[in-house]
Amino acid sequence: MSTALPLNRVAGRVVVVGNGPAAHRLVERLRAQGHDGPITVLGAEGRGAYNRVLLSSVLDGSLSAAAVSLPGLDAEVHQDAVVTDVDRAQRSVRTAGGREFGYDALVLATGSRPLVPEILGLGADQLTALRTLADCARLETTRGPVAVLGGGMLGVESARALLTRGRQVTLVHREPHLMERQLDEAGGRILAERLRALGVDVRTGVKATAHRSGTLLLGDGSEVPAELVVACTGVWPEVALAQRAGVSVNRGVVVDDQLRTSDPHVHAIGDCAEHRGATPGLVASAWEQAEVLAAHLTGRDATYCGTPVVSRLQARGIDLASVGSVRALSSADAEIVTLSDPARGRYAKLALHSGRISGAVLLGFPAAIAAISQLHDRDLPMPADRLSLLLGTPAVPGAPVELPEDAVLCRCNNVTKKSLISAWHAGARSVAELARATRATTGCGGCVDDVGRLSSSLADRIESEREGAA
Repeated sequence: MSTALPLNRVAGRVVVVGNGPAAHRLVERLRAQGHDGPITVLGAEGRGAYNRVLLSSVLDGSLSAAAVSLPGLDAEVHQDAVVTDVDRAQRSVRTAGGREFGYDALVLATGSRPLVPEILGLGADQLTALRTLADCARLETTRGPVAVLGGGMLGVESARALLTRGRQVTLVHREPHLMERQLDEAGGRILAERLRALGVDVRTGVKATAHRSGTLLLGDGSEVPAELVVACTGVWPEVALAQRAGVSVNRGVVVDDQLRTSDPHVHAIGDCAEHRGATPGLVASAWEQAEVLAAHLTGRDATYCGTPVVSRLQARGIDLASVGSVRALSSADAEIVTLSDPARGRYAKLALHSGRISGAVLLGFPAAIAAISQLHDRDLPMPADRLSLLLGTPAVPGAPVELPEDAVLCRCNNVTKKSLISAWHAGARSVAELARATRATTGCGGCVDDVGRLSSSLADRIESEREGAA
């Protein structure tokens, strides 16, 4: 006898504030899990939903704006709908245009806002963030040298993308090494060397102080050319609406394991949500939260316990991933495995506790990223032949280099190796065809190489079988 809870515990209306990837995924999952009530999506931008994670690919010209657009939803979607007030007593929201929408469940998916520094002499027309397609369009139409402020993941991606567009680029980072949240010092140094070899002028351990006549002045007294400055200096959860509504807010909108705020009829997901003190700001976290909330709102037991941290850089010609905690790489009680090859721009460092991965940096080892991520996610022991795993070559017998079929290759869309193999045998032979069939690679794009390698290996296997039968 089935013990499943009845569908549509939320009888009636779901209102989602925000129309980004988190909101879009939530609506898709609500429909897929059986919610047939009305869903209203209120987006502040004057365009349909798109994948913000792929903005650097739009900026470097490898993807068009249309290519990152998300498909239409089975919902009532309003654009240019800025929500100004929430009446929790009446369970309704009001937009700047004066429209009101009632709800039984309200979901805040308001994202985050960029933190843009104030720099003496730098006008608003000379400074931009990179958070929207409109920002990309502005960068595409400007000319002259560009300075990118912030050497985190977005800053590195932006600098590489602008370089690909033929711009003169300087990357300015106030911390001693690049991507300090994802990389240790050695990894950050090798990444900087790789960027310099490509043509980016990298300045670390220094901050911008002023702008004058197309020149950015730095704190060490040096100057760099900059007709335009791109601020990639961090984000902050967008919580203003939640604060006005009177729900609990810390850094982000505080939610429990069912993504509920202090008001059980109000939920939050994505960049604006704070769960167990963390605001990860990663698309994988947002989409897993959407999955859990959709299950919860359709009467199923679901709990969000956090998302394993895997950050993968989207920069042409640079294969870089960070897995788990970067702090683990300097842990005194960890077994540390290091492979450094600066001449070829390769660096790997693994921190192991009881033979299991607690943190890893992989730069220039694309074949190892999927396997290392799976070992970390599943809390499985590393094989004895660590070098073979990093190099992507066959290891000793019994070592788990070959991923099992239930391994998730596309974390954003939860696409398993088995699903990709099935789609390949059904005729989807290229990465683009596999993407259309399974949606793999359409999230952050970090699994493109993994999906391509799987497709190639399947083709090689078929060819070998044919030759063996001949």
